[in-house]
Order: sequence, then structure tokens, then C-alpha cells
Amino acid sequence: MRYPGFGGQLKSGPALPSPNIWHWPEVYEQENRAQDADGVLWAALAEAAPWAGLDVVDVGCGDGFHLPRFAEQARSVVGVEPHPPLVVRARARGLDVRRGGAEALPLPDGSADVVHARTAYFFGAGCEPGLAEADRVLRPGGILAIIDLDFTVPPYGDWLRADLPRYDPAGVERFFARQGFDQRRITSTWRFAERATLEAVLRIEFAPATAERAIAATPGLTIPVGYRLHTRRRPTGLLHP
Repeated sequence: MRYPGFGGQLKSGPALPSPNIWHWPEVYEQENRAQDADGVLWAALAEAAPWAGLDVVDVGCGDGFHLPRFAEQARSVVGVEPHPPLVVRARARGLDVRRGGAEALPLPDGSADVVHARTAYFFGAGCEPGLAEADRVLRPGGILAIIDLDFTVPPYGDWLRADLPRYDPAGVERFFARQGFDQRRITSTWRFAERATLEAVLRIEFAPATAERAIAATPGLTIPVGYRLHTRRRPTGLLHP
């Protein structure tokens, strides 16, 4: 997740630090492995934005965890990430990873069929330049798919709101609706192999008081987490959103 620091680029300027993966990439790797344990998020994405045989761009790809999954079926996969140490880690997975931000993708016009971003950048008002840049690299008929966290779904959403009281989930949903996106809500399961890893993940995701509250409220090894999948197809005609 990048929400605590809104990692990636917001408006113009350098990338803002992402306090989880930037500082604890090994713990974040374990988090990624625990997420979507039952595959419902991937299934929803494959239904809304199928990528088999197509060219995929993953914006804010972090250390490239999701790139191999796309590469299993895609014609090509490019990861884009602003933080140099994460670019190095992502390239170690053996795929094409380029340094860049969401508002200046290092890709030519009309070079992708699917642009994907997962809890990495597009948080509502202020991200219009990044949305326009995604449209630039999409071919006509291509799909922009944005996965973000649903702050309205307990318990994870409760913890998010405790740390980010100014975040307006309804306002963000209205923003995406105005921008022409369809939305689908998905509840996924995070499943950890051991308690120590679960606790370490919660401690990099939340402020200390919220993390301890989350740990106390989670007696087992699983956490239900709500997501929103926003999708928008680039027009095939002359008009653009």
C-alpha cells in the first residue's frame, strides 16, 4: 500500500516517499505474498481488463512483484517506478522496468493495451495529469485499471481512516465517476503463514498506535481487506475523455 505517504507523483514534482516499501522492501514483499490469498482481486481484474496477448504497463510497480503475473499471458510487460532502489529490485525479476513517474511515463504514444496501477498513485482530485498520461500511452480501446483500497470496509478501512482522517472515500468515488470510470467493490483476504509477519506488515502500514490497535483486533492469520477496481476504456473514435 502507498496510502500513508501517497507514494508516486502527485501533481508535478519529485516522487513523494512511500513509507512502507521504500523503507522496508523485504517486509513489503511478504505483504504482497499475503495479499489476495484467494485470487478474487486478480480474477476481477482479468474480467474487467483482460491482458492475455496484449501489451501491459504497470504504473508505480514498486519492486515489480506483480510483473511476472502479467508476463505469464501478456505479449509484453513494462513496469514504471520512480524510486531508483525499487527499480533495481524490480529489474532483478528479469523484466522491463523503467524509472519514471505517473505524469511522465517513459513510453511512446499508443504503445499499451492495459495500464494498471495498484495502490500506487491515483487517489482522486489532483491526479488528472496522471490519468491523461495513461490515456496518452493507451491505444484506442485500451483500458486503464486502477486498484485502490476501500476505506469503507472494516476492519482495514477503519484503520486507514484512523491514520488518514482527511481522506474522503465518497469524494474519491465521485471523482472517478466524473472521470468516466466504472467501479467494482471487491473484498479480498490477506493470509499470512506466521503471526510475526502479519504484525510486521501492520507496523509498516500504520502509525504505531493504529498498528497496535490492528494487531490486538486480529487474533488469527487473516485480514479481510476491501478494494475498489476503477476501469475506463480509451475511446476508439476521435473523442477523448
